[in-house]
Amino acid sequence: MHLSENEGIQGKTFVVTGGLGFVGSALCFELLRRGAYQVRAFDIRPESPWSAALHDRGVLHLQGDVRKKKDVDKALQGADCVFHLASYGMSGKEMLQYGRVDEININGTFHVLDACLECGVSRLVYVSTYNVVFAEQLVLKHNGQPFRKEKGKLYSCAIRPAAIYGPGEIRLGLDNVVLAMLQASMGLLDDIPGRVGRPVAAGQAYFISDGSPVNSFEFLRPQLEGLNYELPKLTLPVSQALFSRKAYLSVVVTHYFSFLKAKEELGYMPLVSPQEGMAATLEYWKERKRRTLDGPTIYAWVAVVIGMTMMFCAACLPDLGPVPLIRAICFFFLRSMTVIRAIFTMAVAAHIGEGVYAWQLARRCDPQNATGWFLQTVVLGFFSLRFLLKRAKTHSK
Repeated sequence: MHLSENEGIQGKTFVVTGGLGFVGSALCFELLRRGAYQVRAFDIRPESPWSAALHDRGVLHLQGDVRKKKDVDKALQGADCVFHLASYGMSGKEMLQYGRVDEININGTFHVLDACLECGVSRLVYVSTYNVVFAEQLVLKHNGQPFRKEKGKLYSCAIRPAAIYGPGEIRLGLDNVVLAMLQASMGLLDDIPGRVGRPVAAGQAYFISDGSPVNSFEFLRPQLEGLNYELPKLTLPVSQALFSRKAYLSVVVTHYFSFLKAKEELGYMPLVSPQEGMAATLEYWKERKRRTLDGPTIYAWVAVVIGMTMMFCAACLPDLGPVPLIRAICFFFLRSMTVIRAIFTMAVAAHIGEGVYAWQLARRCDPQNATGWFLQTVVLGFFSLRFLLKRAKTHSK
C-alpha cells in the first residue's frame, strides 16, 4: 500500500484515548504535523509530563473515563478516526487488579466501539500487545458493522507493538510504533482506488517490531553499562516471590514476532534501526543523568544515617528514652565515652570537609548540582563523594 504520508489525515478529526501517555502524546504530535484538523487527547488524567507541549501545539485535552459511556460518546462526536490506546494492567501490581483490568480493557473498549457506531466514526485502530494476541478480538469482530444513524460502516484493525523504547522511556523505537499506527489508519480507508469498500487492514491484526529479536537482559545490559552502573553479581534466595509468575515469564522468556504482514499490506518498515534507537535512548539517559545527582543505594543511606544518629545520641544526649541503650551499644564496641565523642567529632568534621570539597569540585564538573552534592556528601561522606569523583573523571576526558 503506497499512499502519501498525510492520506486520510489532512483535514480530519482524530481521537486518541490515552492521549496523555508516552505513545499517545507522540501520536498526537505526528497527527498534527501531518495536517490533522483537530486532535483530541482523551485521558482520565488531568495532566501528564507531556500536557504542556500538547496544549502548546493545539491538541485538545478531554478528561474522561472509558468506563463511563457518556464521556466516550462526548469525546467521539464528529471524529473521523479513533486510536484506542487506553488500557490497564500491563505490568506490576496492576496485573493483579482483575476487576479494574476488565472494566477498562473490556468494558471501556465496548464503550469505544458503541460510540463509534453511534457517532459514525469510520476508522478504529486498537493498540494491543504481542504478549496477549487475542485481546483485540472484540474490536475485530465489530469490523464492518453498519452505523446506527447514518450510512457507512466501521472498519477496525489492531496493532500489536513490541516493547516500546526510545528517548523519554526505556521500554521497538517509538517512531516505529507511531508510523505503524498511522499506516494502519490509512489501511482502513475505503475509498482507495482498486480497493473501494474493501480496506486492506479491515479486520486484521499486525505485529510491529524493529526487526531485531533480543533477550530482555541483553537489551538492558548495554544501557546500564553505558550509564556506568555495575550489574549485580550476587544472587540471594528469598522465601517469597518478588513478582507474579506472569511478570516473571514476561521478563525471562524471549519471544519475537515477524512484521512481514505489516510490511506487505501496510508498507511498514522500521524508521529507526535497533542500533539507532539504542544509541538515542542511551544518550537521552546520559543527559538526564548529568542533570541529577548520583548516589549510593538505600542501604548506604540507612547505614550512615542510623550510624551517625546513634553516635550523636551516645556522645551528646542525656539519658532519656532509648539513649542509655544506644550508649551501651556504642560503649560495647568503643569501650569509653572519650573514644565515642572523639570518633563522632572526627566523623562530623570529615563529613563537613568532604562536603566542602564536593561543592568545590562540583562547581567545576557539575555546577547546576553543586549544592545538592554538598548536602548529600555532608550526610553520606565518602559514600557520596566517590560518585562525584567518578563524574569528575568522566568530565575531564
